[in-house]
Amino acid sequence: MPDQLSMEEQADTLERQQLEELGNRVVGKSLFYFLSDGEQTLGDGFKQGPGQTLLMGEDPRLPAMPDAPTLADFFKFRFARAWPYQQHLLQSANLAQKNGIPEKMVLGCLLHDIAVAGFIRSDHGYWGAQMIEPYVDEEVSWAIRMHQCMRFFADEAAGYPYPKMYTKMFGEDYQVAPYIAAEYERARNHKWYMSGRMICVNDLYAFDDKLVIELDQFTDVIGRHFKQPAEGLGNDNTPASHIWRTIRRPCNAL
Repeated sequence: MPDQLSMEEQADTLERQQLEELGNRVVGKSLFYFLSDGEQTLGDGFKQGPGQTLLMGEDPRLPAMPDAPTLADFFKFRFARAWPYQQHLLQSANLAQKNGIPEKMVLGCLLHDIAVAGFIRSDHGYWGAQMIEPYVDEEVSWAIRMHQCMRFFADEAAGYPYPKMYTKMFGEDYQVAPYIAAEYERARNHKWYMSGRMICVNDLYAFDDKLVIELDQFTDVIGRHFKQPAEGLGNDNTPASHIWRTIRRPCNAL
């Protein structure tokens, strides 16, 4: 049998394959990519070789998307598929259905971590709410935004203890940032407090690595409660359109 490629050789092979797919186009990575590795740089920035141009438009390394992409298309062609990302969203919505909460909040559970699965982890509740705000009921986007803070505060009466996994993830002595504590104080007196809390409840218990839920289960829920723009997400003219365009074409030079 031929010798297996080393990790370095595999990386080199993958890089060559991607370069072939890109042709004469060059990809420049965004600052966030480097900051996540502790580097305050833009790498090669706008460096181009002879005959090369910077990538603008569709990235041939990624699955092609329809001209007018729907929410389901982003789930299929862009959002992270490895466990637990999409499955966590789907399991949360499945649990919400079983618990009989209002259907629009089932959609809220389906989309509560959409930023984690599709865009960015830091402050994901705020980013997720901004992504979907033009397309859902205001109560849904509010609940998704506020689960960012509410998940750190137990409400035993509502069926939400402080998550044991948070102790494991962040440590026993973890204290939330002041803005999270202040946001929670605002949320706890809000008329939609229980909507945000229900997202937390159905979030906490939706981590079953033996359960597989399909997005098709929620086709009707999405159809009734997500205002899909006819021209496609990212092609419409809303305060969130640029986020969907960025997810679709994450390596545009500018």
